[in-house]
Amino acid sequence: MEQVTSVSQLSDVRPTDWAFQALQSLVERYGCIAGYPDGTYRGNRAMTRYEFAAGLNACLDKVAELVTAGTSNLVKKEDLQKLRRLQEEFAAELATLRGRIDVLEARTANLESNQFSTTTKLNATVWFNLTSAFPTGDIRAERSRTAPDSPFAAPTRDANNRPTRVERGQPETTFSYYAFLTLNTSFTGKDSLVTQLVFGNGNSPANELVSAGFYNSWGTPFLDQTGTPTANVVGIREMSYTFPVGDKIQVAIGPRLNYYRYFDGNRFTFFMKGATSFNSNGSTLLNAVDRGSGAAVTWQVAKPLKLTAAYMAENTEFLNPAVFNTASNPREGLFNSSNTITAQLEYAPTNSFNLRLIYARSSLKPYNGFIGGAVGEPLPYGYADDGFGGRVRDSGADAFVVNFDWLLGRNFGLFGRYSYGQLEINPVNRDRSGGDIKVQSFQVGMGFPDIGKKGALGVLSFVVPHDYISGRRFLLAGGGNGGTQYEVEGSYYYPITNNIAIVPAFYAIFNANNFDGNPTVFVGNLRTQFSF
Repeated sequence: MEQVTSVSQLSDVRPTDWAFQALQSLVERYGCIAGYPDGTYRGNRAMTRYEFAAGLNACLDKVAELVTAGTSNLVKKEDLQKLRRLQEEFAAELATLRGRIDVLEARTANLESNQFSTTTKLNATVWFNLTSAFPTGDIRAERSRTAPDSPFAAPTRDANNRPTRVERGQPETTFSYYAFLTLNTSFTGKDSLVTQLVFGNGNSPANELVSAGFYNSWGTPFLDQTGTPTANVVGIREMSYTFPVGDKIQVAIGPRLNYYRYFDGNRFTFFMKGATSFNSNGSTLLNAVDRGSGAAVTWQVAKPLKLTAAYMAENTEFLNPAVFNTASNPREGLFNSSNTITAQLEYAPTNSFNLRLIYARSSLKPYNGFIGGAVGEPLPYGYADDGFGGRVRDSGADAFVVNFDWLLGRNFGLFGRYSYGQLEINPVNRDRSGGDIKVQSFQVGMGFPDIGKKGALGVLSFVVPHDYISGRRFLLAGGGNGGTQYEVEGSYYYPITNNIAIVPAFYAIFNANNFDGNPTVFVGNLRTQFSF
């Protein structure tokens, strides 16, 4: 409520209103009437005796102020008599109101003396994950024969130039946790300094079945991970500062920007409530830099169009800093590390439909001589060599993504993605010819918001995470025997309270690791989510 000095400031009060003169007197003679922030009085709204007592108390205080100031000639005798009668009639409500104010002031003082910060808000989210993977037979995977239990050790090529293969059996059920602590600081009310801490101990069972380089990809719930190179160790997931430039532009800078705050969003696949697996949360081909050092600019071109562009150099929290985090390494630095330049045009003509067109140009460094792993997109994980087991040089890559979500009704919507990627292969051995790996991926699905309860979300998703068009000869891990892997996923986010939710999810993976003879793998995950 805002104080007014003239009844003309109240836009919904007219001289023809039956109480106009009374209001005019209270406003202009005593100054004890307040309006709403939008300039209205809303005189037809019903009020409680406590609300009336609050208004009466304001007028009593104003009269006392006028008398004390020696301006009692402004206060009419009959007005004082009326106020005394009202004061007697509402004595109980006034006493209660003063008591409530005293309690509120005491609570406010206590909060101010014990608050964490006047500028910073702390939010936390914790997830418990119970996960099982059930292959219907032994799973063939391309892995090192000398380290078959490692999902990171690259295979070698045998006498037939074929990547080495191993058989993987039934993994055990796991129960793990993952957590975010997010500090949001604002100095002006329009800016935001984000510091997000992460820790966890998840190692999902499907990681026992994947080919080398595919750790935390197919069959793995996104929230079933450690979040850092070492389990149970706190790391910094995000650190960035966002501020406005005018009314239509937002600029974000930082040593650890979260790529997915700016690109490839989708109402039905966001990991907090939507599709739950790594392969369904976003494009499998789009970007090798999950978190990076750099800047992002978002421009609201016009009401339906928004343009976002960013440069980020690799600085991802879950990768080993002894090998990765190249943006903060002076030997490679901000502009000579694995990096990406991305642009996204978003078209949102209504609240129910969003279309995103994304292009990313990346410069990728080989690690241990090969392109791939978690920093290999548009190579969707796996490893690429020169086609003969030899090492490769830095490589350029392009990715194109079309992404939409469409809410067709209160409880039903559609979504989809198409991604295309091209990765250059530049052998270290000058006698070897290079080439390109060309790959595409597809995703279509249905969303069911508010099914069963307001705030709930059911999702069904079909994904082909990597369909190689050409260049399969360069794949050291991921090519399989020429098959094409595809996945079906279902999940249901159910909020028990405002702070607790459960999320059962079920996946079926066919032709795992791109071997068309591999048995089907089923994965079940039960997630409990705590937000506070």
